[in-house]
Amino acid sequence: MSDKEVGGGKDGAPEKGFRTPGLRGAQTSTLFRAFNPELFMKPNKPVMAFGLVTITLCVGYLGYMHATKENDLQLYEAIDSEGESYMRRKTSKWD
Repeated sequence: MSDKEVGGGKDGAPEKGFRTPGLRGAQTSTLFRAFNPELFMKPNKPVMAFGLVTITLCVGYLGYMHATKENDLQLYEAIDSEGESYMRRKTSKWD
């Protein structure tokens, strides 16, 4: 294959009729680019890693709060008049 068949000239630049792939080569307005910048930027791996760690910690913290709330319901095991045990929530005389 020659250089012209691959899409580059002698200096490696693309030919005149060749379009860049993806949305970078599409004709878009400045407003569209302002509202959708992630479509036109190269991926930034450190920022992606930071975001993944942050989201993971937030979900983990929500899970921790949910687990501690379930343990804090103040349940105790009660026995009814027939001798069967069941879980009952603590109540005050004012309830």
